[in-house]
Formats: sequence, structure tokens, C-alpha cells
Amino acid sequence: MPPAVPSRIRITEVGPRDGLQNERQTVPTADKIAFINALSLSGVPEIEVSSFVSARQVPQLGDASEVFAGLTRARGVVYSALVPNLKGLEGALACRVEKIAVFTAASETFNRRNINATIAESIDRFAPVLSRAKAHAIAVRAYISCAVACPYEGPIQPSAVADVAQRLLDLGVDEIDLGETIGVAAPTDIDRLYEAVSAVVEPSRTTLHLHDTRGTALACLLRAIEIGVTSFDASSGGLGGCPFAPGASGNLATEDVVYCLNRMGMETGIDLRRIIGAGEIIQRAIGRPLPGRVFRAESPNR
Repeated sequence: MPPAVPSRIRITEVGPRDGLQNERQTVPTADKIAFINALSLSGVPEIEVSSFVSARQVPQLGDASEVFAGLTRARGVVYSALVPNLKGLEGALACRVEKIAVFTAASETFNRRNINATIAESIDRFAPVLSRAKAHAIAVRAYISCAVACPYEGPIQPSAVADVAQRLLDLGVDEIDLGETIGVAAPTDIDRLYEAVSAVVEPSRTTLHLHDTRGTALACLLRAIEIGVTSFDASSGGLGGCPFAPGASGNLATEDVVYCLNRMGMETGIDLRRIIGAGEIIQRAIGRPLPGRVFRAESPNR
């Protein structure tokens, strides 16, 4: 018999932040707002809107404050943002951000190239950010990049990921988000990852962030569901990639996830037609076709 599957899966839409951060052509603020407003009506429970990082580091997201100011917020939707430090948190607080994300990696080389810090130094930097966020009753997600492999170091030991997760949990983060940053994983890699990570946190208390560089992300998602993971990141139309990870193409497409899970009898609460409509908005803004398979198959303007 096939393994039991949960009745509902939670999807965080990361297209506006992780999806757009690697776009070379500047996307107008008004188009970002229209994109997020359309996503807000699709039924997604959380949208990662932008990042309060230095505009010099990620120019595409330098308008985070303007984007948040222009949103029409939908009831029941959490609007979150990435923050690197206390200065970023102050920007997020001013914009009434409801949830923040901090980020580190399981690879020392990636961490140094990404945020110019060792893993230990990055976690130390989070302490005052978490303290202030908690004082404002803001939930904190912690990304662990390179959870399976690193573009510089190659395969990452699952025990190293578990160690970073434990340190973050000890610090008081609310959610661990495991990033398969370069899209190399097969389902067996997900088995090995969670065999180690489950020793420090239940799979159901993690979120899995998958890239579809080699077309295996959906298979990895389904394997993770069998293991007990019920929360995933996805990006409208498969938009995205990591500017600090050479060769990492788009995220797992939200439409692909919703279509597949609906066919399997699992509910996401997301309206597929509305997600496709949101994707059409951002596709026009970036001026190139989105790679998501279901988006390409079902968009009337493909």
C-alpha cells in the first residue's frame, strides 16, 4: 500500500523575494506590487515579499519599503521578509512585517561568500535580531542554505545540517527552512537529510525549499511528504535562482506543486487559476517566459 499522505500541505510563496532577486533587469516597483496583490488573492497562506538587505548587495530588492507600503494586504495572509541584521529588522518593523527570516548555511564557503561570515559568526549575529523580533511578537524563520550540496564544497554531510539546525533552535527560532540551494537532490538525498535532521527537529516542524535545476524537485517534495514534511516553499511560474550559487536555476514552481498535490487528494488552499494569473503579471514584467511546467501548459498567454 502507498504511504499515508497528509490532507493539507502549506505552501509559502517565495517568488517576489527569492524569485526576483536574481533578475538582472530591474522590475518596476508597481509590477512587484501588482504581482504580490494577485498572489494575495490566490489562497497562499504566506508570501515572502522582499528582503531588507543592502541595495548594493541585491539591487533588485532595494525597494522593499516601497513594495510593502503599496500592498493591499489580504486577511489571513502572512507577509514576510528576509533580514540580515538589526538594521534590516528596523526596516521590516517600520513596514509592519509580520514574520522575518534570517539566513545561514551548512557550508562555510557558501556562508563566507554570501554574507561574509562563518556559520558561527552568522548565528551570533542573529541573537540580537531574534531578541528584538520576539519583543515585537514577530515569528522568525531560519534558512539553512546548501542543505544537500554546495556550489563550492560539493556534497554536504547531513550531520552538519543537523548541527546548524540545533544551534538555531537553541537560539529560539520558530521555524527551520532547509534550502536545497543548487537543485542537485534526488529523493534518496532527502532521506539522508531528514534521517539526520529528525534527531533535532521533527520533519513536520521544518520547511523544505527546493530548486528544480535538474527537474527532480517535485520528486523530492513527494518523498519529503512521505517522511512527514508538510510545509514547502515554492515560486510562481518557477521564477528564481540564487545570485550567490552559480548554476542554480529556478525554484520549484508553485503551480506544479498545487496541480500535483490536488491530483493526489492533498489540499493546499491555493486556487491554481489565480496563481497562474499572478505568474502572467510577473512574466510580462520580466519580459521572458517563466519555466514552470504547469504554468506553460495552462496559461492562456503562454
